[in-house]
Amino acid sequence: MPVINRVAEMQDQVAEWRRHLHENPELLYDVHYTSAFVAEKLKAFGCDVVESGIGKTGVVGIIKGSQGDGPVIGFRADMDALPILETSGVPWASKTPGKAHSCGHDGHTAMLLGAAQYLSETRNFKGSVAVIFQPAEEGGAGALAMIEDGMMDKFSIKEVYGMHNAPALPVGSFSIRKGGIMAAADTFEITISGRGSHAAQPHLSIDPVLTASHVVIALQSVVSRETDPLKSLVVTVASIHGGQASNVIPAFVTLAGTVRTLLPETRDFAEKRLKEVAEATAIAHGATAKVVYNRGYPVT
Repeated sequence: MPVINRVAEMQDQVAEWRRHLHENPELLYDVHYTSAFVAEKLKAFGCDVVESGIGKTGVVGIIKGSQGDGPVIGFRADMDALPILETSGVPWASKTPGKAHSCGHDGHTAMLLGAAQYLSETRNFKGSVAVIFQPAEEGGAGALAMIEDGMMDKFSIKEVYGMHNAPALPVGSFSIRKGGIMAAADTFEITISGRGSHAAQPHLSIDPVLTASHVVIALQSVVSRETDPLKSLVVTVASIHGGQASNVIPAFVTLAGTVRTLLPETRDFAEKRLKEVAEATAIAHGATAKVVYNRGYPVT
């Protein structure tokens, strides 16, 4: 795909913005610095309207075209980072321990700022463009907050387009598909309750560590032996916590993880089987399992 000369000229500037944002990550709705940075740039570009504080800390800029009336089309980027310690060692690494732009939202924000600058300069289109900068994409439902704050109606936005970086794709290309492309994202927490004892007397315990280990393995059989390979399902246990001493079997262990699906029926099946398998496996070991399943974003 050919790149417009003016856009190519902006590459270094967009990269500079991205690296600056990468150094200053913020979480969920607490993106006050990022929001102010974005709003300042949009005003400097000459956007016709710049409004902050939508959906708590979201920002919207309106750019009117010069070719007459037409719909208002939205382009959206997310601004928040993740609660992760960055160890990349790059010169523009996060300056805030425990926070890092590990999902590329710094790039999304910088890209949309570049688009806003170009569109503000040229305005060679009908109608208007709304550039939408969303907080709290990482589990905080920031888009919903902006919608519930009246964004769509206030700016008469007819359509909204978004994209996500994909380093595996060649530079200058993007991919689309009919239907959903981003899997539904659910989370779960399983508490295995047993009976603690001294580690040298395991026969006096109902060992939740051993039980939790069997639960982790059993859950993978739901994917490999119960799910149609053509109906994608991922079940990942990403966190296991239990006990504090090396010589004491704890009374309980907590597992937490993620479920990703592309079809509603697979999502329903995964939730049902996760609960059944965890509870039955715990019972088989004399323990109990409490499962909390939280549905996150749907397929998009």
